Amino acid sequence: MMTSIIDDIKHNFRSGNMITRIILINVGVFMFLALFNAFAPDLYNSFSNWVYFPSSPLQLLTRPWTIITHMFSHVGLWHMAFNMLILYWFGRIVGDLLNDRRVLPLYLLGGFAGAVVYFLASYFSSNVGPGNAHGASAAVLCIVAAAAATSPDYTVRLLFLGDVKIKWIAAAVIFINILGTQGNSNVGGAWGHLGGLAFGFFYVWKLRNGSDVTEPMQDTIAWVSERMNGTAPRKKSALKVSHVATRKTEVKKKRRESNGDLQNQVDAILDKIKVKGYDSLTDEEKEILFKASKK
Repeated sequence: MMTSIIDDIKHNFRSGNMITRIILINVGVFMFLALFNAFAPDLYNSFSNWVYFPSSPLQLLTRPWTIITHMFSHVGLWHMAFNMLILYWFGRIVGDLLNDRRVLPLYLLGGFAGAVVYFLASYFSSNVGPGNAHGASAAVLCIVAAAAATSPDYTVRLLFLGDVKIKWIAAAVIFINILGTQGNSNVGGAWGHLGGLAFGFFYVWKLRNGSDVTEPMQDTIAWVSERMNGTAPRKKSALKVSHVATRKTEVKKKRRESNGDLQNQVDAILDKIKVKGYDSLTDEEKEILFKASKK
């Protein structure tokens, strides 16, 4: 049975989109930490300090990797389950509208932003005491903000509430976390959540102005993926032929022009979604978005 389960997980990880992979990693890490805590609680308490993001500068210097590990490490089943449910809902929207390859960089950068804001708040806010940060909330809320900024009138169906535009969900989350910064519990978490939200809105604003701040991370992830999968391109010969170079230049120019036309079409479609919602798109416009997400 275990072999079958492991094979299913491997298949879903390889064939699924980036949201599926991020969820599987979070669930896997949660299960490992939960079992660790259940069977070796004393050792777990020591180990967790090397996984969660500390507010102490000295501790951070000795464990810099925690700026990544903390956003995959949850305490409590419901904390993890709620974050993954939100990520599944809004991550699909971001993947469809902004391209699946941007999902992981946006998740990571949103988590970074949340960690930085939490770190600063621990020194400049009297309500935040020393401690550590854990969980994917800031990274997930970055995805929520990006979805809301890209398509504010996109409608989702919520239990007991019915159809709700995601701009109102984002507004409610922002309001709750602003109040949370003045509360008595998880104040540092509220600051971190606001950091993730702010980065999500900032990212879409920069993207609409022609700058994709996730590109360096996209390139790094692609480079690592190629080498892990053994698909890294071979080194090209130093031999150069002038007429071949000319043809390549012409091809690249045509490709840039084609990509520019596609980007203009995508921008127009995103503007339409912003005004009328995703359901107002024609089949042709949905096809254009689908093709753009694969590039």
